[in-house]
Amino acid sequence: MPGTQIITPIKTNNLKRLTILLDGSWVIQKVSGPFNEILSIDPGEMTGKRLEELLSKTILSPLIELVPLLEKGQSLFNYRFLLKDSTYRTAIVTALLSTNEKGENDWVAISIRFEGDDFVGAPILDNIGDGVFIVNREWKIIEFNKAAEFITGWQKKEVIGRSCREIFKTPICSSDCILARAIKEKRPFTGRRVFVKTKSGHTIPISISASPFIDITGEVKGGVEVFRDITDQVEHEIILDSIGDGVFTVDRYWRITSFNRAAEEITGMSAAQAIGRQCREVFQSSLCGQACALAMSIRMGKRVANKRVTIKRVNGESVPISISTAPLLDSEGNIIGGVETFRDLREIDQLRKRLTGRFTLGDIISKSPQMQKIFDILPEIAMSDSNVLVLGESGTGKELIARALHNFSKRRRGPFVAVNCGALPDTLLESELFGYKKGAFTDAKQDKEGRFAAAEKGTLFLDEIGDISPALQVKLLRVIQSKVYEPLGSNKPVKADVRIIAATNKDLQALVREEKFREDLYYRLNVVKIILPPLRERLVDVPLLVDHFIQKFNVEKGKDVSGISDEALDLLMKYDYPGNIRELENIIEYAFILCHGGLIMPEHLPEPFSNRDEANVSPEVLPFNRPMSLKEIERMAIVNALRKNQGKRMATCRELGISKDTLRRKIAQYKIKEEEFMPV
Repeated sequence: MPGTQIITPIKTNNLKRLTILLDGSWVIQKVSGPFNEILSIDPGEMTGKRLEELLSKTILSPLIELVPLLEKGQSLFNYRFLLKDSTYRTAIVTALLSTNEKGENDWVAISIRFEGDDFVGAPILDNIGDGVFIVNREWKIIEFNKAAEFITGWQKKEVIGRSCREIFKTPICSSDCILARAIKEKRPFTGRRVFVKTKSGHTIPISISASPFIDITGEVKGGVEVFRDITDQVEHEIILDSIGDGVFTVDRYWRITSFNRAAEEITGMSAAQAIGRQCREVFQSSLCGQACALAMSIRMGKRVANKRVTIKRVNGESVPISISTAPLLDSEGNIIGGVETFRDLREIDQLRKRLTGRFTLGDIISKSPQMQKIFDILPEIAMSDSNVLVLGESGTGKELIARALHNFSKRRRGPFVAVNCGALPDTLLESELFGYKKGAFTDAKQDKEGRFAAAEKGTLFLDEIGDISPALQVKLLRVIQSKVYEPLGSNKPVKADVRIIAATNKDLQALVREEKFREDLYYRLNVVKIILPPLRERLVDVPLLVDHFIQKFNVEKGKDVSGISDEALDLLMKYDYPGNIRELENIIEYAFILCHGGLIMPEHLPEPFSNRDEANVSPEVLPFNRPMSLKEIERMAIVNALRKNQGKRMATCRELGISKDTLRRKIAQYKIKEEEFMPV
């Protein structure tokens, strides 16, 4: 029974009796009696030693054979041992053992008396903080300790000789008495909760354990029951179980000490399974380890509120939860552990998905009227096999539209192949599109198929189509018209069963007028035209997109950012986004470097968003209107943090959540110079 109080043994004038109290690991906690006289051992040197270590060097070494019996959970009554000693020839041992709710040893009390000393139970029983009573084979109470008197209100003289059923009147007395089972089956039973009536008629909850009382011949002489008043614990559990959020507490060793009903429902693990285990074993949270919020509360002595994490249920299901933590204090204000409350966010996330789903088509998210019109016609366009021209500024999501057209089309089981026509020189682009034969040019040592062949029976997406040369425009026009092409170095036509979707951020009609783009190719591509509005014309989509990117980066970066603050979102809503959606994505990725959990705040955004004094944000000062690598974003975050903290390294480390060594290494890695962040 965890937390059993071991009371300092009472002193006795009987010089022929020794009392030893041990914990569940057989380590001596308290002793009383004339150990100096009988065993030549100073009692002060015995505390903290194991029982076997004490007995092995004394005349009581034969008693070591009792340990296996006690380890089986058996209490012992009047075991007699012959001693090889001229003064003390016989030792008679009585041992009481209590186990906890998991069946593990909790405490052991041993009384050793010598021949001629009448057995009296009180010296051993009254040293125990739990209630203890012993019955004989007729179920008559023969011992009743002081703790039992205190818990039940009955005096020892009032209960001796009476049936235990008369005194305790529990619901299990007549049908499921664990003391009767312990005596019958000769084994202990532990951790049963029952309600008993005290002498005054009050009903109280107790936790009971029972074991048989066995003499030296192996005969069962009766039984011993250990019980504890758990009124405070039950009241505590009732309060916790009435809370809709999950609640658990831990000690300083991270072992769970309480686990309410809501916690059981959210995790799928019962309190009995969770209590005693380390919290990281139970929750397997994405923040377990250095970023643990509960550890932060215990270490700093402060509360942590509303951090979003993901835990694993018993069945392996990932569950998003919101947690708040606080240190757990004793009556003197000392930190003795921690308490964490957590709320299941699955329903909230499902609601968010349903709401977002109304504004989603494939991977495209928007609730603006312009985009909703595109959503309405896009499935019909997808089902035709006509060529499509997608127009829009850089970063507006032209490739996402192309992929949506493919995924909703009859060709969705075929490949989707994307080519950036502006990223390759003309000669390489031709071989990339049409492939080549061995020997077509100096390095053509074997045949290689092109993107048209790779996209057979699927979709070929030609991005930045406005950048291709007039010569390549002619060849592309032929493919569109005749549905055949010739790989470089071959004069044999190859059929092409490919749907073409082209995209550009340029004004193709203006290029046609300037004779930089073939008019006939323009009309071949422009069978269906989709024009994507820039993000500045659909700012209503910014909150949806921000939420989408937060969910995306939580998965990619293993973080638990729960959302964005109203202040930070208000700053983002005032921006023009020359880089459109791609720029917004880069801004949120930047914020993820500085935000380690909870809400994205203005200070997590890049400058000048993080400057609260700025009423408006000028797009010219932000470099996010182009694709950026994570290293570029990280470098910028470090420079901005150094600039904000006037070059102070420790303040920068605290803001970024990194060590001084890491900051020094990053400054060297990215070749950050002092003039980049220090005022001139």
